[in-house]
Amino acid sequence: MSHVLVRTRRPLRRSSVSMGPAPPQPRRSVVLLVFILGVLSATSPLATDLYLPAFPQIADDLGATESQVQLTLTAVMVGLALGQLVIGPLSDRFGRRVPLLIGTAVFAATSFMCMFVTSAEMFTAVRFLQGLSAAAGMAISRAVVRDTFDGDSAARFYSRLVLLVGLAPMLGPIIGGRMLLIGPWQLIFAALGAAGLASLALVYYGLPESLPRSQRTRQDPALMLRTFGRLLSDPRFIAPSLTMALSFAMTFTYISSFSFVSQSQFGATAQQFSLIFGVTTLGMILGNQVNAALIGRVGTSRRLFAGLAGAVLTVVLLMALDLSGSADLVTVTAVLFAMMFCTGLISPNATTLAIASQPSAIAGSTSALLGTLQFALGGTIAAAAGFTGTGEATLTSMIVVMLGTAVAATAIFAAAALRGHADTVR
Repeated sequence: MSHVLVRTRRPLRRSSVSMGPAPPQPRRSVVLLVFILGVLSATSPLATDLYLPAFPQIADDLGATESQVQLTLTAVMVGLALGQLVIGPLSDRFGRRVPLLIGTAVFAATSFMCMFVTSAEMFTAVRFLQGLSAAAGMAISRAVVRDTFDGDSAARFYSRLVLLVGLAPMLGPIIGGRMLLIGPWQLIFAALGAAGLASLALVYYGLPESLPRSQRTRQDPALMLRTFGRLLSDPRFIAPSLTMALSFAMTFTYISSFSFVSQSQFGATAQQFSLIFGVTTLGMILGNQVNAALIGRVGTSRRLFAGLAGAVLTVVLLMALDLSGSADLVTVTAVLFAMMFCTGLISPNATTLAIASQPSAIAGSTSALLGTLQFALGGTIAAAAGFTGTGEATLTSMIVVMLGTAVAATAIFAAAALRGHADTVR
């Protein structure tokens, strides 16, 4: 199929008993939806990536160690994981707009608070709160897509969305590095606060409610736990979710470690690191666009498996460069570019399989659990790169963790596909 019409579900009216076929959504509204959800989804990568070049400066300013500064990044990941677990079910009960408005407002406030921290411990606590609030944009954005699109239309939309979202991790470190040339690291969090206020305005004025009252589910804590338990026991959901989470752990190990590795092991400056990070993120964006071009021609699971296999091969190549002593900034950047290209095939397809496996009425809970697994595993496993004799990540320790997660993600999805729990590999 060379072209897929984007169709939406017609909102249910209280008096209606059935829905007819939905008309195609106007192109302008799709573009606007991509932009708004892209900005909201970019909140998390901005919160994690914008300040990466400032790690050494923050450590000096707060009198903190390298591991203490890295802990602030882990705190955001934990906040994102727990926040989605709470905000997702709330959006199933109260609709998408209200939790989203509250979350973006709190994100803006905590971003400004980061400017005034005086210790690593205080910084870590505020960053945890920032992660909790940033979870609203991630969890609810996926739920809105589930409310609105199905099947290949959803996969196509996710690919468009990631094109915009991918600009955040690509440009974030570059912008952060440039900000360090004109001011202290606190300027970065002033920019995050301003981005939070802009997101709040976009939601308030431009994003209508996508979950009608008639489709909302009232869940008490016991029912919510049963919903999560059912999702965790459903192979159609858990297989692509674990695949996504472990793939993210591979990527996040690179994100959290390479700032120090590039600057301490290869002698890169903060600006050089930000440029390298931007180049590798461009690989992810290109991978997403290739994925979008393959929709309708290659099955979802085939696209996902191609990305997983490619990720394993690129990390193996990275290990070969390290063991042979031929690793330098140019060769490492080239291989990381290829690895990130492969993640561009993994993320939208794993997300589509996981979210589409469940009904729209619990899309918030489904998205929340997917995001929680992603950030809980990603943030936890990535920290293993620092388990060295000096307590600092090295290129070797980074590669070992990345290879383990890439192999595990591939093995889980392959096993699920063979058992018939994933979308049929075509």
